[in-house]
Amino acid sequence: MPQSDPKTLVSTDWLAQHLDDPDLRLLDASWYLPNVDRDPKADYTEAHIRGARFFDIDDIADLRSELPHMVPPVEKFMSRMRAMGVGDGHQVVVYDSAGIFSAPRVWWLFRLMGKSDIAVLDGGLPKWLAEGRPVTNTRPLVRDRHMTVTRQNDMVKDVTQVAAASKLGDWQIVDARAADRFRGEAPEPRPGLRMGHIPGSKNVPWGELLNADQTMKSPADLAAVFTAAGIDLDKPVISTCGSGINACILDLALTRIGHPRHAVYDGAWAEWGMYNDLRIATGA
Repeated sequence: MPQSDPKTLVSTDWLAQHLDDPDLRLLDASWYLPNVDRDPKADYTEAHIRGARFFDIDDIADLRSELPHMVPPVEKFMSRMRAMGVGDGHQVVVYDSAGIFSAPRVWWLFRLMGKSDIAVLDGGLPKWLAEGRPVTNTRPLVRDRHMTVTRQNDMVKDVTQVAAASKLGDWQIVDARAADRFRGEAPEPRPGLRMGHIPGSKNVPWGELLNADQTMKSPADLAAVFTAAGIDLDKPVISTCGSGINACILDLALTRIGHPRHAVYDGAWAEWGMYNDLRIATGA
């Protein structure tokens, strides 16, 4: 795999070498789609990498919103991280139980809060287990740690900004959902949503950014995937998906290739697909 970078992506070898570092904090950010009958917190309780804390994506969110797992208020993020013993001066590594699926959402959230010393574990828990590395059901001892947050507002877009980008074309909108959902040929996992995509958006299904073992492709291969989908890598990008989770895989990939300006549409199709006054497109 490409060289480990503690600000974007690290290998299982890197994590094994640094697992006992006093300032390493490991997060299990496993999450499943609403039509999948699995409980990520129960999975964590049964087995996790030693030292990992569970990051509940649906709880560490703005629960005042009707939309799923929207970005939490700064104060809530800080208080939850302090309670988990994660704070200033820590190197954070986040993983999930699918390989690379939901962990990039937490990576992006930390960066949105101004914390850059965070990386996704390449291949996640499946690769760790496939290599015969140990797991435990023992929770780590947690001590409070102060965290300073500076929210980076340019990293997130709301529905008004995305609607303007769709109309003006000044930002490219890239959708990480599967191709049949993008085309409006398959139903959404959340009931009540229309089928289709944001007008003018292009489709890069998140799975195309990963290798067969669920590790992320090399920067050169990532750039080739975006280019093949018609993305101009010299222009700014807004990533979107079903509910703001898989869009962050695109955001991680864009960071890995050194793309200079990109953001995530937090409401994603869970918001756009809900409101009839927002135009949709279907087909390729």
